[in-house]
Amino acid sequence: MEKILITGGTGLLGTAINKIVGINNNYHFTNSNEVDLYQYKSCQKLFEKHKPTKVVHLAANVGGLFKNINQNVDMLEKNIIINYNVVKCSHEFGVKKFIGCLSTCIFPDNTTYPINENMLHDGPPHSSNYAYAYAKRMLEIQCRIYREQYGDNFMCIIPTNIYGPHDNFNLNDSHVIPGLIHKCYLAKKEGGDFLVSGTGKPLRQFIYSDDLAKIIIWLLDNIEFNENLIISPDKDDETSIGKIAELIANEFNYLDKLRYDTSKSDGQYRKTADNNKLKQMYGNLDLINIKEGIKRTVKWFEDNYDICRK
Repeated sequence: MEKILITGGTGLLGTAINKIVGINNNYHFTNSNEVDLYQYKSCQKLFEKHKPTKVVHLAANVGGLFKNINQNVDMLEKNIIINYNVVKCSHEFGVKKFIGCLSTCIFPDNTTYPINENMLHDGPPHSSNYAYAYAKRMLEIQCRIYREQYGDNFMCIIPTNIYGPHDNFNLNDSHVIPGLIHKCYLAKKEGGDFLVSGTGKPLRQFIYSDDLAKIIIWLLDNIEFNENLIISPDKDDETSIGKIAELIANEFNYLDKLRYDTSKSDGQYRKTADNNKLKQMYGNLDLINIKEGIKRTVKWFEDNYDICRK
């Protein structure tokens, strides 16, 4: 029987996959309450227990701009350890398909746009997240050398900025959309300004978690494919941080209080990704647009404020 193991199974993307597959005994969604992925023996016991035939590796030490700037040692070391253990166990236990999750933020800072799958190691990443970026690049290398030396069917997906329900809304550690949602919620509650760090000019491509989950499930069924794959909206669908802030403020009916703190860093200006390979394989993406995605995410956050990660 096929058994699919999802690490990071209760996070943003793991929860989206779980919602789509529903009650399905072929899937096991694991988290830190069940396994300590920093310990190889703990990871081995997980694989021995569930005997997965396929693995989607989502577990990671992640965060937004300021966590990446301030916690470089953890961002490098913790991610390298997690990835090493999960990939090595996947080889040791004969996993037939492994999908590791990278991010478009790990591409070179000084590059041409749009970026494609072949440009991942062409230069240093942006200084704001270089420790995390190098750890994730090592995951790609680890998967590649297992393919080359042992013929393992290990691949990496490279999604653009993911957002949606069950995200981490912590003001210090979150990515841009959940962080701004929480910040706007508190600003309205307290009657203060909705203050956005930076100028609001940087551009990003965003993908709703349900959309990415559907593509991952499709990839699991295409066992022969083992190349790196960018997963993003079209390159023309970039959205500025300022526009994101406006959409969020509109959902809270709080646009008149939106302000920008230009003393704070913007981070990398753009990370435009090329999704041509994905579209050639997958066909029409039919992704949820950013306005609708933010509407759904804000509603989920308000409905689940007492229990969500924040």
